[in-house]
Amino acid sequence: MPPGINMGKDGGVMHNREERILLGHGSGGRLSHDLIKNIMLPAFANSALAELHDGARLAIGGTQLAFTTDSYVVKPRFFPGGDIGKLAVCGTVNDLAMCGARPLYLSAGFILEEGLPVAELKHIVASMRETALAAGVDIVTGDTKVVEKGAVDGIYINTAGIGIMLPRVDITAKRVKPGQDIIVSGPLGDHAVAVMSERHGLTLPERVISDCAPLNKLIEAMLAEVPQIAMLRDPTRGGLATTLNEIAADAGVGMILEESLMPVRPEVLAVCEILGFDPLYLANEGKVIAIVEKEYSEKVLTIMKQHEFSAAARIIGTVTNQAAGQVALRTTVGGLRLLDMLSGEQLPRIC
Repeated sequence: MPPGINMGKDGGVMHNREERILLGHGSGGRLSHDLIKNIMLPAFANSALAELHDGARLAIGGTQLAFTTDSYVVKPRFFPGGDIGKLAVCGTVNDLAMCGARPLYLSAGFILEEGLPVAELKHIVASMRETALAAGVDIVTGDTKVVEKGAVDGIYINTAGIGIMLPRVDITAKRVKPGQDIIVSGPLGDHAVAVMSERHGLTLPERVISDCAPLNKLIEAMLAEVPQIAMLRDPTRGGLATTLNEIAADAGVGMILEESLMPVRPEVLAVCEILGFDPLYLANEGKVIAIVEKEYSEKVLTIMKQHEFSAAARIIGTVTNQAAGQVALRTTVGGLRLLDMLSGEQLPRIC
């Protein structure tokens, strides 16, 4: 019997409203989590997947590896500060780095729409090559498919990556404890606003560009000096607030952030105020959240401020033993605002 149709007691047919996928299921927020929890995890349950990190940590023949994959459907495919090719390499490199691994090899799968200009494809592939060189990784295998015009929007890219775990590190939410500091590497929301400006033809100051960047060399420098870092995450879909909610829930802790310390460019804040967006929920593609014991915070900040991608790093809050699983923002007037997980979709197809 087809889904959504039941037989009534008298033999008649009763139609139920069938659940369908919404754009919000790709937001990285609550709907995404429900999709993963209710469909993906029960189907694929295993110990590596259960960690729900940015990638899987695997032991193979005595070697500790990290493995990750991601797909990119950003619209438009070219935007201030990057393009879908640069984004695909950076996203996969960064996911491996957040696991505490040194990225080594990537794959690249392309789904191309009939009619895509070859010049655009060449530009995107060249961007991927340049970004891979900057990150110190090789793209070693891949696949290409072409579909009928209208079946996809120009080009979609899937990248997977493998890396080797760095020694002495254990990046996991289980090590997040009350009293630790929460550090973010720089201004929030730049990527989302850059993509949105190109999508809608908005004119923004030249310095508001996507923060899309490979962070693996920064992360490796941090972990070389401070292997005690408890947690690393890049606040992509769902932004800072959703990412911290995920960590707080997994660790069973609370978090308090300081509004006065939130790094958001005035131009980004102005766009958010006009269009009704909250920068704490906007996607970033070149930022890292680090959670570390207070005794190591200044050392971590010193390392980060010496790097081009994190010169504006700062402590923005602390982990607490109250309100487990919740994140709150102390406002500039002294009140507390609960930051819940993103419930819908602010900006679809942002990565």
